[in-house]
Amino acid sequence: MPMLTKNVIPFLTELASNNNKLWFDKNRTWYQAASKDFKDFIDELIPQLVATDPKLAGISAKDCVYRIFRDVRFSNDKTPYKISMAANVAPGGKSSKLASFYIHVEPTGKSIAGGGIYMTDPPFLKAMRNEFFQVPEELLDIFNQPEFKKYFNGLWEEDKLKTAPKGFPKDFEHIDLLKHKHYIVLTELTKADITGVELLPKLVAIHRAMYPLNRLINTIFEDAGLV
Repeated sequence: MPMLTKNVIPFLTELASNNNKLWFDKNRTWYQAASKDFKDFIDELIPQLVATDPKLAGISAKDCVYRIFRDVRFSNDKTPYKISMAANVAPGGKSSKLASFYIHVEPTGKSIAGGGIYMTDPPFLKAMRNEFFQVPEELLDIFNQPEFKKYFNGLWEEDKLKTAPKGFPKDFEHIDLLKHKHYIVLTELTKADITGVELLPKLVAIHRAMYPLNRLINTIFEDAGLV
């Protein structure tokens, strides 16, 4: 089984203290080894996710793993490289408009796993809000599943509207569900997780726990004729 401890973790740890082009160029061979290890890990993970979500069949790490180079054009932070490696596993790959499973490994920061839909287009967001307004139980039932609650505590609470979205009554019992701009769930991966031999089976279990959310979101998009 590919491990992240040989190259990925040590490379990212050193990069965090040496985030500049000179150091990166001197250690490009190391980066390439770390990148290969991470992609090999994702390639081993994907078939196990397919057992839960058959729509992930046919994709590989190259479709899902993000580049390490940062886009600094509009950022005050001009460090050129991400100090993490991440993959967004979705039908069709990381640029898919469908809900996904996300893995983010950052040894000097916070490593996370989870998924759902992030920064979606307005028609997709409207379709979800309409569905959750009409049948909120679909979402609430997922949140109440023991397997889900083992890893997650509801939706990500950042970047929400402060009031009811336009077109929905403010006194709706579950109005908080409609204030979200992103329907994602996240759980933290500890240092022991990302360095341990049980990382892959843990990610498989996390994906299995949150898959009902992805399935619901993708069904909403399909029923609305958006995908």
